[in-house]
Amino acid sequence: MITRSNSIPAEASLSSAKMSELKQAVQQLSDSHRGDDSKAAASDDELRKTFQDFVGQTFFGEMIKSLRSTQQEAAYMNGGRAEKIFQGQLDQTLAEELSNSSADKISDPMYDLFTAGRQ
Repeated sequence: MITRSNSIPAEASLSSAKMSELKQAVQQLSDSHRGDDSKAAASDDELRKTFQDFVGQTFFGEMIKSLRSTQQEAAYMNGGRAEKIFQGQLDQTLAEELSNSSADKISDPMYDLFTAGRQ
């Protein structure tokens, strides 16, 4: 069993690790985007996808987290720590699926502003 001395649950550390991975991918792709035009055109779709994943998972992840914070624990049927870990994994999967299905509506205008600022 993993014990932590601070109050950050294990599922939150997984989420922040995913966010830092996405930030690094966006940085690497934007650095390669500054190269020659053939590489820039090829990496534009990859950069857009990475940006969409980051924005979507951040937005939907925070939305699901705030939804869960409004729920009260059941008085008699509480699953304890295992239920919290499973809910964290379920929330991460839900955020990924929501991001894949509809994050482009949110991230495309943001991506356009991001690339316009870099030119």
